[in-house]
Amino acid sequence: MAIAFPDLDPAAIRLGPLVIRWYALAYITGLVGGWKYVRWMVAKPPFAMQGEQVDDFLVWATLGTVLGGRLGYVLFYKPLYYLSAPADIFAVWQGGMSFHGGALGVFAAVFLFARRHHIGLGAMADAIAPAAPIGLFFGRIANFINGELYGRVAPDDLPWAVIFPGGGSLPRHPSQLYEAGLEGLLLFAVLGLVWRVEALRLRTGLLTGVFLLGYGLARVIAEFFRQPDAHLGFLWGGATMGQLLSLPFILAGGVVILRASRGP
Repeated sequence: MAIAFPDLDPAAIRLGPLVIRWYALAYITGLVGGWKYVRWMVAKPPFAMQGEQVDDFLVWATLGTVLGGRLGYVLFYKPLYYLSAPADIFAVWQGGMSFHGGALGVFAAVFLFARRHHIGLGAMADAIAPAAPIGLFFGRIANFINGELYGRVAPDDLPWAVIFPGGGSLPRHPSQLYEAGLEGLLLFAVLGLVWRVEALRLRTGLLTGVFLLGYGLARVIAEFFRQPDAHLGFLWGGATMGQLLSLPFILAGGVVILRASRGP
């Protein structure tokens, strides 16, 4: 009953020596889409940023995403390898990005930008958080197109199980699509509903807390269907690295939501 993996070229555009991959387009689409969405949101109360500031922050967000994502992968997933081959840290074309690292990079960018432009840190974080699932969605779709980060072996009767080229002959969960739905579409919808209630979005920190908690829970659930990294396997208590890295997000999200709900 398994579905054969579609014949998808990881390269979206080939123009002689110029090759543009789907993964690069996913990053571009996520950043540009998030930029437009944030620009639309800040035109409503609490008016956390001006439109021109959102434009300027796009560069900061790009650097935070790329640098944080790469450093997160190096430190969280393959520290010993990169310690022995430090030059490979800069070989980003070989792949290797971590969302948790990218998120920390964006948080750092938000902190520095808010401080430089005298913007309330919580208000700016609330303006950025609802747009993050846009990038998550397109990133997971790119993972599926690349046939990477596939799921665990699926039951024989699962009608949407996929045989991935790098996953052997056994049908597997298309966990990339599960993550696109949970971390992308569902989290985007939840944040959008919270944002639409003005009394809720005026509670500084609430949207940020909902994002942190929502992403952490979505990632923990999706990891039950995703094949662990071969060089890491299952870690403490049978958890995966993705689940362990998501626990601080869940804890921080709960604390931020609690503080926002008690605030004025």
